[in-house]
Amino acid sequence: MANVIGKSIVIDGEISGDEDLVVQGTVKGRIMLKESLLVESSGTVEADIQTQNVEISGAVTGDIQATSKVEIKADGRVVGNIKAPRILIADGAKFKGNVDMDR
Repeated sequence: MANVIGKSIVIDGEISGDEDLVVQGTVKGRIMLKESLLVESSGTVEADIQTQNVEISGAVTGDIQATSKVEIKADGRVVGNIKAPRILIADGAKFKGNVDMDR
């Protein structure tokens, strides 16, 4: 089961852990997880991200480093650099930055 940061929650700082995280609210700072990060459509992340998998339906500003996959859904918006072996960008998604798929 994933931990959820609700729509009305704002976190300014560093988040780290071994579990999945779902962001519906706002996170500013840095996110380091061993598992997966899901940014829902109501979620806003202004942070550098290091994790295994990232799925974005909301807005992310910051660099993303994933060991497995980064997926930007059709309503997702990303401004920052992405480094991951697999990257999926859906039709309609917004992305501004550089991509590095080198393992």
